Amino acid sequence: MFMPRKPTLVGTTMSRGRMTGLGAVLLVAGLALMVFGWSTPALVLAVKALLFLLGLGLVVQGLSRLVWGWRGERPDMLFLLASAWLVLLIAVAALAPLLPLGEHVDVATALSEPSYQTPVLTSEHPLGTNNYGLDMLARSVYGARTSLIVSLMAVTIGTLIGGSIGVVAGYFRAGVDSVIGIFTNALLAVPPLILLIALGTVLDPKIRNIALALALLTIPSMIRLARANTIAFAQREFVLAARAMGATKLRVMVRELVPNVVLPVFSMVIVMISVLIVAEASLSFLGLGIQAPEPTWGNMIAEAEGGTMEDYPHIVLVPGAFLFLTVFSFNLLGEKAQKRWDTRSAKL
Repeated sequence: MFMPRKPTLVGTTMSRGRMTGLGAVLLVAGLALMVFGWSTPALVLAVKALLFLLGLGLVVQGLSRLVWGWRGERPDMLFLLASAWLVLLIAVAALAPLLPLGEHVDVATALSEPSYQTPVLTSEHPLGTNNYGLDMLARSVYGARTSLIVSLMAVTIGTLIGGSIGVVAGYFRAGVDSVIGIFTNALLAVPPLILLIALGTVLDPKIRNIALALALLTIPSMIRLARANTIAFAQREFVLAARAMGATKLRVMVRELVPNVVLPVFSMVIVMISVLIVAEASLSFLGLGIQAPEPTWGNMIAEAEGGTMEDYPHIVLVPGAFLFLTVFSFNLLGEKAQKRWDTRSAKL
């Protein structure tokens, strides 16, 4: 009787070697195509973008096969690339004052710079300039600082307030839960955009005020999530044992419930950051957020109003790409964290 042979170690090694070699070829070809498309001034922006995206696709495939050949298993490249993008963006935004970037806010300093310069890798402005000659790369990086600071402040405030209220509602139930439920439903009844516009017209357009306004968007969701998980954990054995040993209600909530509620709330926090980044960009686009020339991704996109985008599409594409990649990456990481929490919960 014929029995199929198992793959030998030599065959496996050769297969992984070919995978690594193919990955290296794709990586080099992709990088060459990206550099050619970005550094050739004679090409129109649409062709530049097409070549850059094709090269990026080859780079992703090359990296995937390199890691596959090295580790022997197929990696989750979207997760790895999203994590790498966020790490790079946060690091660059944090170190922006120390980096050799072009002028991003002082119009008088940029008078000698060309206006509406298209992106060229080999120039002093690799992502081009706006109508005042301000560097688009520098403005995008400093816009990332604003978006990240505002969203992190807002989600921290909303999580601390909403999470605390949700734990109290889920633990005490009865009348306390009813009152908090009415408060939560009242906040959810107001359309978010209407609420932000109303607050934006009343408050000064400062980072602190915008963060406080955006925090109101996160509080109802955090209350509901914390409440639901508190109810689920309140009847577990470790909580009942703590009560039987004479632990106070405050101790039970702080020591037993909060550590277990933190994990699902944290996965929600990651997704909420992306929502707040979009909300901050929307306010700035409408002129109710951070005011120009201080850069945010929203007011940078608004600079293309009046038909500018048709002639100089990089004015929108550059901040739009930063915004899209950041929101997509946070959503992907939040989804990954939620799946891991669901898997952990199923094992408990």
